[in-house]
Amino acid sequence: MQILNRKAHFNYTVEEEIEAGIMLLGSEVKSLRASKATINEAYVAEVKGEIFLLNAHISEYKSANRFNHAPTRPRKLLLHHKQIEKIIGKINGKGYSAFPLKVFFSKKGFAKIIIGIGRGKKLYDKRESIKKRDENRRAQRGEE
Repeated sequence: MQILNRKAHFNYTVEEEIEAGIMLLGSEVKSLRASKATINEAYVAEVKGEIFLLNAHISEYKSANRFNHAPTRPRKLLLHHKQIEKIIGKINGKGYSAFPLKVFFSKKGFAKIIIGIGRGKKLYDKRESIKKRDENRRAQRGEE
């Protein structure tokens, strides 16, 4: 089970990837295991010296009734102190941003997230990516 941010590699040039844990409620874990989440509009930001995943949508779990969670609540990311400082330093640098690439469960059963750090692509870079993708598809089909 994986939840991917498919547009991340199209909109950003990913310079670095960092794996982190996520603090979740029980109903959120159940929804994630059922693949009821999206991270396409999500981003990573610093709040009071800690790193949070914001705007990620994890659907409510039907059987949790009154103990349910808010779908887009901020979720704290679990990182080492040096990793937090590194991410904050990069985000505060000109043009860099942090964004989620993938949410998955580790072999031990913990929810993990892979954070990408990079710069946003310009329009001409995106056109170039589309051109390369189309050329690769033609080559795989055997067309000329």
